[in-house]
Amino acid sequence: MALKVLAIGDLSNNITMFKKFTKSDIQLINFPWDGPSKVIDVKNDVEFFKSLKIKDILKRINEIKNEFDICIAMSSTGLLVSYLADLNYIAYFCGHDIRSPPFIKNMHDPLSTDKPIYDFNSLERRYYKKAYDNAVAAVVTDDELLEHLKKYRKDPTRITGYIVDTTIFNENIKPVERKKTKFTFISPARMGLQKGTEKIWEALRLCKSDFEVIQIKWYDKRNLEEEEIAQEWINNPPKQVTFTPIMTREELGQYMVFADAVLGQVSGIQADIERSGALCKKAVVHYADPKRMYIINGKKVPSPFLPHSNDPKVIAETIDRIVTDKEFREKLANEEYEFVMSLSEPNMIARQWDELFEKMNKKYKKSSKNSSKTKIRLRVLGYLIGNALRRKI
Repeated sequence: MALKVLAIGDLSNNITMFKKFTKSDIQLINFPWDGPSKVIDVKNDVEFFKSLKIKDILKRINEIKNEFDICIAMSSTGLLVSYLADLNYIAYFCGHDIRSPPFIKNMHDPLSTDKPIYDFNSLERRYYKKAYDNAVAAVVTDDELLEHLKKYRKDPTRITGYIVDTTIFNENIKPVERKKTKFTFISPARMGLQKGTEKIWEALRLCKSDFEVIQIKWYDKRNLEEEEIAQEWINNPPKQVTFTPIMTREELGQYMVFADAVLGQVSGIQADIERSGALCKKAVVHYADPKRMYIINGKKVPSPFLPHSNDPKVIAETIDRIVTDKEFREKLANEEYEFVMSLSEPNMIARQWDELFEKMNKKYKKSSKNSSKTKIRLRVLGYLIGNALRRKI
């Protein structure tokens, strides 16, 4: 009998992909975040919390938590509400939630701004720390994040790769109906300092070949600095850039098949858009640090993604070569595809998650800890007091 897994929060559609490939029966409740909620795989039975108020979120979790065998939580918010709801939850980290955790004062994003990205007070930070500490397991899927996780947990778990969705990202799906007059890139990543947008914009202005970039119009806005920078990019884009609205995952797959190549991020961190582009057999521009290795079949291997530098001049040279050299473009696309499938083949990754769900269920028996109602109420009250104090100030 398949385990019933309650998933709270999702980032980069990881949980929606788990639902398709694991034998475990996963029910996902996501937060109604602006941006990420709009690009989710909406056909895959996802519930959304009706509001972002803690009392409403906890009310919904408490209504259903006893129906599940184990819980998985993503994002610092997902971990926090899982802790407040007294769940046995697995914490899954896939990005800045572990690179720059919210329980550290004046924490910034090491990939972008040196300005704090949170304004939590000491009481709120204390609760986030408890949320990270009380997870029954803490999971990452690459060595870079593993090093961050080791700073905060003595029992890190590593899955061998990020899951990918071969059902909506593959070379055989029907492309979007759109007029194409020249070589076309699709650029799906949020615009942001942590994505390297300023380097991409500079590189595009250095390019010599003729092409178009379809840029999805969404951006990081964790603080005022990021929003102001993003607005400057939007108001003054390179001549190649055409903006298009946020789209669903299914539409993105159609755009990737339509495009001639994919313009990824150049922060050095591989994300879902790079893997998805490779699944569609498109050459993906993505800065891959040559010093960073990946584990495939027990061996450490480098990434084939190019370029190996995030210098705008090198990025521009790579873009121009992809546009003008068909043999180079097709060879790069094939190498990136083989790499992604070896690292992230979905059934292989799903088996590892099923094994972890079964292991945690065997140890903890059910998703709810069933602590005393008084203890849970005091826990929630303490957090609400801290949150109210910050809002009042």
